[in-house]
Amino acid sequence: MPAGLLLTPGAGASSESPALVTVERVLAEASVPLPVRRVDFPYRLAGRRMPDRPPVAVAHLRETAAAWADELGVPTDRLLLGGRSYGGRMCSMAVAEGLPAAGLVLLSYPLHPPGKPERLRVEHFGAIGVPTLFVSGDKDPFGTPDELAEHVAAIPGPVTTVTLPGAHDMRGVGRERAVAEAVADWVASL
Repeated sequence: MPAGLLLTPGAGASSESPALVTVERVLAEASVPLPVRRVDFPYRLAGRRMPDRPPVAVAHLRETAAAWADELGVPTDRLLLGGRSYGGRMCSMAVAEGLPAAGLVLLSYPLHPPGKPERLRVEHFGAIGVPTLFVSGDKDPFGTPDELAEHVAAIPGPVTTVTLPGAHDMRGVGRERAVAEAVADWVASL
């Protein structure tokens, strides 16, 4: 069983986004509660709007995961890492680059910019060997369910995909709850 989930926001949001707060609440209510640490990236902490480049974001994730793992008294390979959109992508890149983790929770993973399917963001998928959960909307302009299925096949670790009604955002109490329950069900299966 993982010791905790480090959860990161999308590029336009903070760690206080309702989707992340709902995931934390649902995991706290689970039969076996899982601690969640919601964190912001350096650009957000500095009050900037432009997201950090991957090297900065990945370095921040390494430091944050190591600090929280120390606090919990476990190695980082006992932590799940994840987030929504940009945050999940940065976590997947950190793991692909060697950050030990128990698994990845990727919410609305941005396979490509909307309308630009040729600009894929999957070059690191072949280096992800941990259990990975993808939760996406069936009308997500950042990647359709069929596109996601095609590209996650490159991940050598076990992959679970959950497709819910909706687009890229996770707004709305019912949608946020459905996403959080999908995460809780997957965590319970580990």
